[in-house]
Amino acid sequence: MYNRRSFFRGSGLVLSAAALGGGLAACSQTSTGGGDTSDGGGGDLLSKLQDAGKITVGFAGEAPYSFDDNGELTGATVAMHREIFGELGIDEVEGKLTDWNSLIPGLNSQQFDAVSAGMSILPERCAEAAFSEPEFQYTTALMVPKGNPEGLKDMQSFVDSGLKVATMSGAIESTYAKDLDLDSIEVGGPQDGVDAINSGNADAFALTAISLNWLADNSNNDLEVTDSFVAEIDGVKQVGAGGTVFRKADTSLLDAYNEKLAEIISDPERYLSIVGDFGFTEEELPPKEMTAEILCDGDLSSLQ
Repeated sequence: MYNRRSFFRGSGLVLSAAALGGGLAACSQTSTGGGDTSDGGGGDLLSKLQDAGKITVGFAGEAPYSFDDNGELTGATVAMHREIFGELGIDEVEGKLTDWNSLIPGLNSQQFDAVSAGMSILPERCAEAAFSEPEFQYTTALMVPKGNPEGLKDMQSFVDSGLKVATMSGAIESTYAKDLDLDSIEVGGPQDGVDAINSGNADAFALTAISLNWLADNSNNDLEVTDSFVAEIDGVKQVGAGGTVFRKADTSLLDAYNEKLAEIISDPERYLSIVGDFGFTEEELPPKEMTAEILCDGDLSSLQ
């Protein structure tokens, strides 16, 4: 599956987003009472979550979207969820750390109630689950040695250059590299991308700009991040955005979430008050014409 995976690997870890002392507990089912909690499982999930006052979300541990910070679940998507689910009468958000490629399967097998990972809205994913309207617009950037000695600007910079780009396994940038027939290597996570540059195994590391900037600001290395860009394949700009993922049967929860999300997206000041602390700016605010339906259809030409 495309797009980002995780800074932290593993599954089964539950983090409370409430002030519970940062305690961790094992969890093998959702926090709403266990068993099938979807609309198709004998009840309305939204009502059940409101009655419980709690929702469990799957996350993959990628900063600054959703990650563990000394035992507490945090990040931009978590902040968005606290805001929206709180308005829906669901005051507590718990997180279950899950390998990136297991997020949608875990959701559909009732291990949690939604996915909080800033997951890109792609046609193959829409076939498996339901996405909210876009929450974050994505651009790509390159992490390069200080001073950017090769003058790299975008993915096309590597074409016929003799240079090698590192991309993260499962990330959309890996697809860009393959589509452009670049000399590339895949790494397991962001720190692996840094290591690939420092070891001389790659000349740059390509990932979403927001992730690379967060990594650069929160680590000590002699690297820098280029200006962000929208990758272009066969003349089509690869615009994209991420959203929250729900089971297809949970329509009432999705509809209620989208209603609250629309209020936030339409108010840039409020949007930034929620996600700005995690490095997000108005550049990440999805344009009005970008919808989940268009991204699920894969008709990117309509967004050019």
